[in-house]
Amino acid sequence: MRSNRMKSTATVGGRPDDVEAQFYDALRSGDLARLMACWADEDDIVCVHPGGPRLVGAGQIRASFEALFTRGTPQLRIEDVHRVESLSSSVHSVIEKVTVELPDGPREGFVVATNVFHKTAQGWRLVAHHATPGAVGEAPPRSESHQTLH
Repeated sequence: MRSNRMKSTATVGGRPDDVEAQFYDALRSGDLARLMACWADEDDIVCVHPGGPRLVGAGQIRASFEALFTRGTPQLRIEDVHRVESLSSSVHSVIEKVTVELPDGPREGFVVATNVFHKTAQGWRLVAHHATPGAVGEAPPRSESHQTLH
């Protein structure tokens, strides 16, 4: 379902990888307009931050990132990307290495995130971002075998 709100016209790129790169660049720099330009112009887009509730729609998603940016911009980089692609959708499972500055020095942690992209009339756009805390200390090794989790 298409939203009636105004959408930023920032150039995002021609592939899901381009959108993902812009999303993480905007996240690291605290650029809310660029970050939101990565999202599809749909009412049912979804975001879940680690330990947070499910946020549906651009308004809730924008407010959550705006609140995040008031506490500072995250220091993170992508460690590993696993892609499942088709003609009109692409699902990326990524490991985000996050560095947090604490009084006793920097600490690193990992977040496991799933980013879902759909090909829209405006090009590839993010429709879902779901992140959960990962292993503490080191990134979990990438397994080449398939596992059934539930």
